[in-house]
Amino acid sequence: MKIAITSQGQDLDAQVDPRFGRAAYIIVVDTESLEFEVIDNEENKNAFKGAGIQAAASISDHGAKVLLTGFCGPNAYKTLAAAEVKVANDAKGTIREVIEDFKADKFEYADQANAEGHW
Repeated sequence: MKIAITSQGQDLDAQVDPRFGRAAYIIVVDTESLEFEVIDNEENKNAFKGAGIQAAASISDHGAKVLLTGFCGPNAYKTLAAAEVKVANDAKGTIREVIEDFKADKFEYADQANAEGHW
């Protein structure tokens, strides 16, 4: 399964970025093979508005079925829900640690946003 994780860096040892729409990078990783793609989120990071919506569309386009992040705003959450991408918040640690936590079923899926817009 492909999952997306917001990241401060471009590899599996980077720390999770707690922001979704304005994260530095988003890593889309296959949980079985650990092969991953890095989405450079620079354009959305500096967007005046709509960063979460654009980031949500991007991870859906990359085939991710789950997003692991710190905080997800209401517009991004609605976009992800429409694309049938599940959201789990409060991810912390390195990308590699978060993948292991996901595989151990340590996350609960959110049923709503956990941050205000423009966070």
